Amino acid sequence: MKRILSSAVLAVFGFAAVLAPARAQVTASLVAADTSVRPGVPITVALRLVHQPHWHTYWLNPGTGLPTTITWALPPDWKAGDIQWPAPKVLFDTRGNLIGNGYDGDLLLPITLTPPPDLKPGSAVELKAKADWLMCQNVCVPGNAALSLSLAVSFGNAAPDAAWGPRIRAVVAQLPAADPSWAASASRGPTAVTLVVSPAGADAASGVAPADIHFFSDDGSIAYDMPQPAVADGRGGFAITLPISPNGPKDPPRLLGVLTSSKSWRRDGSLAGLRIDTAFGEASAAAGGGAAPGISGLAGTLALAFIGGLILNLMPCVFPVLGIKILGFVNQAGSDRRKVTLHGIVFTAGVLVSFWILAAILSVLRAGGSQLGWGFQLQSPAFVFGLAAAMLAFALNMSGVFEFGLTATSIGSQLQSKSGLLGSFLTGALATVAATPCAAPFLAPALGAALALPTGQSFAIFTAIAIGLSAPYLLLSAFPGAVRVLPRPGAWMETFKQVMAFPLYATVAYLVWVLAGQVSETGLLGALLGLVLISMGAWAYGRWCAFGAGAGRARFGVTACVVLIALGAWTGWPRPAAPGDIVWDKWSPEAVEKLRSEGRIVYVDFTARWCATCQANKRLVFHSEDVLRAFREKNIATLRGDWTNRDPQITAELAKYNRAAVPFNVIWLPGRPDPVTLPELLTPSAVLDALPK
Repeated sequence: MKRILSSAVLAVFGFAAVLAPARAQVTASLVAADTSVRPGVPITVALRLVHQPHWHTYWLNPGTGLPTTITWALPPDWKAGDIQWPAPKVLFDTRGNLIGNGYDGDLLLPITLTPPPDLKPGSAVELKAKADWLMCQNVCVPGNAALSLSLAVSFGNAAPDAAWGPRIRAVVAQLPAADPSWAASASRGPTAVTLVVSPAGADAASGVAPADIHFFSDDGSIAYDMPQPAVADGRGGFAITLPISPNGPKDPPRLLGVLTSSKSWRRDGSLAGLRIDTAFGEASAAAGGGAAPGISGLAGTLALAFIGGLILNLMPCVFPVLGIKILGFVNQAGSDRRKVTLHGIVFTAGVLVSFWILAAILSVLRAGGSQLGWGFQLQSPAFVFGLAAAMLAFALNMSGVFEFGLTATSIGSQLQSKSGLLGSFLTGALATVAATPCAAPFLAPALGAALALPTGQSFAIFTAIAIGLSAPYLLLSAFPGAVRVLPRPGAWMETFKQVMAFPLYATVAYLVWVLAGQVSETGLLGALLGLVLISMGAWAYGRWCAFGAGAGRARFGVTACVVLIALGAWTGWPRPAAPGDIVWDKWSPEAVEKLRSEGRIVYVDFTARWCATCQANKRLVFHSEDVLRAFREKNIATLRGDWTNRDPQITAELAKYNRAAVPFNVIWLPGRPDPVTLPELLTPSAVLDALPK
């Protein structure tokens, strides 16, 4: 009881420490570079934020959180510029989680204020402002402060403030800026941007060695929480891969942001942040191709590639295949050494051939001008769905839902049979396919080099990765002593096999998560239902095609399996959006009023993911060719209010019409003060009848 009370007291005081003295975690003030102001002459002031240890505030594009803002209440005719943001840093909480872009410590945010030309010397002005910020440690607390700063008005030259003048001017001098010593170019692919930064002259950046490079995107087009592998070109430049954020602006014309370096971009150490503002296009020849690395450089890259391939065996994408193959070695324990070794060699051949095929595809597509990265095939929703279905089938097989005598993964295959060798080869191919989404430690730089080097060296790097991936299997099969260490086959194997199914299920979950970012809500629901039907097909095969089943029963099982799998593939297969598909904008009362003021017909769909009737309406009505044609011809604006999560604004809107549930669909017609309400169960004719003829 005493321990419980002590814990409760500590929890209360801990909570109070966060909330009660919230402002104490970050204190704010206004400081100026000069002691006075002259009529019409701009002056630099700064918002000073002093952070307690482990607390931070956020940059212009915070990643998570909110940027610091300042709202001025200036005397008449004064003008205030925007905050001039110093180079930010990547923020972590005390548990090591990456949580955004921002600042800590003693921070100065410069702002330029311009006074009117008619200020009277000898007077004084009071500059007032309200600052708002979000301060975070492991929790986040909003902070604000009302600030003021008094300055005298003088005709003569203003004297620098002894305390703040040098500091503010030093911060302004080190603000991110473009530098003629560096040239930048950027090209945009489907999932990543390639930024190439190189010295703009033979001696332009000599003696400068940027390190720990990181790009901070102004507009959020680049994912803030993804790795940014950088590959040196051997001439002082870099090619940096920047993953595109799914929540950023669509197809921005330029790459805007700050590229930071822990060792500065200038010899005098005065530029930590290089301002990047470049249009997307083909990388320049000087920056993009890169000379072939020397022998030592290539050897180091090959070593990294081999180590990366080894580590791939422990990645979540590959570990399920590792379990399958280990089970195969357990089955082989005690068999002829030559045959066991042969299976290891065939498995390695499967990995090598698969990597060579991938390298060849990458080389051909790259030669055609495509911007590609590792795992590029996972950019295809159809491939992701197919891989998820295959992994699900393997998992169901290992869980005992159905059994095949010989499978592509060689589980239970006989060493003496030709099919067993084919199974080992296909297991190697499966390991390669499963490995491509993973970017293990040491592997990202090697892959970056492989995608930028000439074809021959690129194939060498891919070969090193393949050898690293297959080395454990090859060694285990080549040394019979290692195989003998493994337990003998027995009843425990069935339990082990079923346990190893769960990493496969986890892989399926990961692939579905990837698919969720590539398809619409309806497409994701179709993919999930498709996987259910495929699972049912596997169950039908296992139920009626078990060992000893009669011919008629087996034929029924195979037929049911084929039909269900085909139906599942048809249901779940991702389809590209048709040109006439409806594009929904977010509902708000303001959006409705704006569209109505333009004389548009406005269709509003209040819906939720958990509403089964809503999903049925979408599939039945909004895929109807007649409805789509009418919406196109009448230029109908479409708004959607998503009530999946609580939204007081939508709740209030439903209440206006005495509704407390979804679906709820209304049509606003020009010239009418009230909308036309539609029934809960929609049909194409109900929608078309409500539209003006």
